[in-house]
Amino acid sequence: MTEPPHANAGYRRLFESDGLSFGTGFPLTGVRESTPDPTAEVRLAAHAEAVGFDALWARDVPTYWPKFGDAGGAFDPWTLLSHVAAETEDVALGTSSVVLPLRHPIHVAKAAASVDRLSGGRLVLGVASGDRDPEYPAFGVDPDERGRLVREGVDALRTLWRERYPTLDGSWGHLDGEVDVLPKPTTETLPLLPTGYARQSMEWLADHGDGWLFYHLPDDTLRSYIEEWRDHAGDKPFVIAVRVALADDPTADPEHLHLGYRAGVEWFRNYFRRLEDYGLDHVVVSLQAEEPKRAMTTFATEVIDAV
Repeated sequence: MTEPPHANAGYRRLFESDGLSFGTGFPLTGVRESTPDPTAEVRLAAHAEAVGFDALWARDVPTYWPKFGDAGGAFDPWTLLSHVAAETEDVALGTSSVVLPLRHPIHVAKAAASVDRLSGGRLVLGVASGDRDPEYPAFGVDPDERGRLVREGVDALRTLWRERYPTLDGSWGHLDGEVDVLPKPTTETLPLLPTGYARQSMEWLADHGDGWLFYHLPDDTLRSYIEEWRDHAGDKPFVIAVRVALADDPTADPEHLHLGYRAGVEWFRNYFRRLEDYGLDHVVVSLQAEEPKRAMTTFATEVIDAV
């Protein structure tokens, strides 16, 4: 992979090697419809780093919509990642993903750069257009404007990080060169990973992203997406999220879950080796388990270490 000039420590942790790297996402305790125990979440985050996961990913879910059935871990991603940064050493910290149409770009720029600086350059920023219908009227945002707001937000973030006392106009406001936004990140600009299509063209994603974060896809579809991405973006990384439930029987065949599989560790070893051969660079594993610490250890020793 050819590193962008602004590759920070987190980006390098995920993508500097030729092999597939593994992350996992909050809530690590698996509590999805309420607020998880923060002590348990942080303890599991430190354990994930210790057993060999390369990244910890926090979601941006401003409101809980019961129809969606997922509170996203409940905690604000900036506060959570800052807290986790203090309890870990060098694991990458990711957002999956910041809903740009619902956030003011100055707030995003400041919060993200703060986490990046406080963590020693470990933040990788996934960005998205969002998918929870009631949130847009709650924030006074026209959902039909999501695509434009993502583009405007990305342009604003890059400018706010790169320039001192920038002059900048947007539907969010105006800067006329009299004030600056501090802190600046550890690199020229933070690495950005658009999530899904974010209501953009493939050309825009390839030009403006430092990688592409996508959802779980069937094998043939994933392979075709990676091939198309390579045609447009060269060797910029491709990332997916996969839900994983480990069967008690290590030889168990796969059963389909929503956005993933339940299977034995032998099947998962072969599965992730296959995805690595397709050209996948990083996978965010969402472990479904009654004993998450044990599942993390098993996955790390039986799958990560063997791929």
